[in-house]
Amino acid sequence: MDAALFQIAERVRAALADHTPLRLRGGGSKDFHALQLQGDLLDTRDWRGIVSYEPSELVVTVRAGTPLAELEAVLAAQGQCLAFEPPHFGAATVGGMVATGWSGPSRASVGAVRDYVLGVEILNGRAELLRFGGQVMKNVAGYDVSRLMAGSWGTLGLITEVSLKVLPVAPGETTLRFDGLSQAEALQRLNQWGGQPLPLNASCWVPDAAGADTGTLYLRLRGARAAVEAACRSLGGVRLDDAATAADWQACREQTLPWFAQRAADHVLWRLSVPQTAPVLALPHGVGAPLIEWQGGLRWVQAPRSQGPALQALAQSMGGSASLFRAESADQISASPIFDVQNPAVQHIQAQLRQAFDPVGIFNPGRTMA
Repeated sequence: MDAALFQIAERVRAALADHTPLRLRGGGSKDFHALQLQGDLLDTRDWRGIVSYEPSELVVTVRAGTPLAELEAVLAAQGQCLAFEPPHFGAATVGGMVATGWSGPSRASVGAVRDYVLGVEILNGRAELLRFGGQVMKNVAGYDVSRLMAGSWGTLGLITEVSLKVLPVAPGETTLRFDGLSQAEALQRLNQWGGQPLPLNASCWVPDAAGADTGTLYLRLRGARAAVEAACRSLGGVRLDDAATAADWQACREQTLPWFAQRAADHVLWRLSVPQTAPVLALPHGVGAPLIEWQGGLRWVQAPRSQGPALQALAQSMGGSASLFRAESADQISASPIFDVQNPAVQHIQAQLRQAFDPVGIFNPGRTMA
């Protein structure tokens, strides 16, 4: 075992021996999103580097502490990418990317992080080094444990290594702008386009101002050049400069668009995940129009923390969910459970998983209600 990995394993063994909670962290870019941050810090950044990369096979194996930006630079040099566009929010690492399971603007079209995880190596709560999956898509016999780690927030084990499916960068890309559309008009168009053979990749509807019902819809097309050009001709809109819009989509991915920056001091950022076909949401009185991504499936809402129950009930009535994503300020945490599961059967399964992987409960205890 490499010295850096050996030291990490020793930390886990010591924590297991005296039942000391551990707070797993790579770049710390997701620390803002937690019920609370508990335990002794275990930093994974010394365990970094690309283990193997086969561009012709579209697979890369990376150590968990590797900076996400470093991996993306290596892929870009080969004309490849992580198609799901994981946000960085700072100095993100590959392990943190998988543990949080967050995806960017293209998620609705290309899939989520978990869809690209081929295999993982983890240290479980017994300090055992376990490997699941492999480096090909069809290698699963029984439970797909490797993908279970995506979005687990380190509560099932410390990810040490991950194998990911990568994709070539699309040869054609452009962004169309549609001005003066209401929420209802934007959603109607997105639903209509979604049923057509168009190379839709990402969308973003931004309200003109707080409380405004009109806004601007941005639609990104990616795919074969011929398909993108044909879609531009049929969809209309204003075609934007590709170089300029690349920075805008990056800002959308990292939540640095003006809409996010203009949040009131006493408001938190709510993340509402609903079906793409959900209509305009009847938000509580005084709550401004949302920013809408994922062809209607992701709606960001700025509202006081006290509006949480109403927003959660609203999202659930649509078959979705609502969670507090960012607190009022950078020095506060969300103080809201990440896994707010209402179904008793799902709660039971989660408890059994925690018992199997981390029986003493040493990993990231502040990330859940338990």
